Amino acid sequence: MTAPVVPSSIDGSTPGVSRDDLLAAFDGLLQPARFKDYGPNGLQVEGTPRIRRIVSGVTASRALIDAAIDAGADTLFVHHGLFWRGQDGRVTGWMKQRLQRLLAHDINLIAYHLPLDAHPELGNNAQLGRVLGLAPADVRFGDQDLGFCAPADIADAGALAARVEAALGRPVTLVVPEEGAGTARPIRRVAWCTGGAQGFFEGAIAAGADAFITGEISEPQAHLARETGVAFLAAGHHATERYGAPAAAAHVAAALGVEHRFIEIDNPA
Repeated sequence: MTAPVVPSSIDGSTPGVSRDDLLAAFDGLLQPARFKDYGPNGLQVEGTPRIRRIVSGVTASRALIDAAIDAGADTLFVHHGLFWRGQDGRVTGWMKQRLQRLLAHDINLIAYHLPLDAHPELGNNAQLGRVLGLAPADVRFGDQDLGFCAPADIADAGALAARVEAALGRPVTLVVPEEGAGTARPIRRVAWCTGGAQGFFEGAIAAGADAFITGEISEPQAHLARETGVAFLAAGHHATERYGAPAAAAHVAAALGVEHRFIEIDNPA
């Protein structure tokens, strides 16, 4: 499933833009200096200094890198890059294979993690809200204000889950409150945070949410949902984060006059 973003396109003879100008545009849009993150934001692997074609995707997997090579991209723009705090720094196995492909084809790898989650219009959370037909957030919560919360008018958690499943094209894990804790309560406020934000659930409860949507669920959240009266929906880490990278890349590509294409690599997680 591709994100509903119309790609920009140019004639192949266009000289493109400089890598420095491209990075300045992404930094200006996403403001990475504002965030304490788990890895480097911006340029992770240096490729050609002139940019003509950007491919965006969720994760810098070998499959996405190969698809970008086939598409003739000189720049790959992703949410999940290659380098993370605390990882093994040796270039062997899967890391060697990914880097080898990028370097052999002179492809720039550009990655933004939390800045891409947080952008109020083009980020993962804002774009997921748009895809789900939710109102714009009027409250931000959680670490670094990454969580979004907005008013809603939805019959109950089951109706919200059906909406999410239809929009994302995959089943969700729904945990509803116990009998007597508001099992069928109307959803008047929805909170959400894409990816692995299950730890934000208590912040969502404090923000006044009747339901919380994220990508994953861990053991404690099921009990909290049953006991607090707030429904929990886990809709997939990848599935909830498909929309920020293509939106941000399309915006910058259009501003600079370069080509952009989003490539979806299926992931059941």
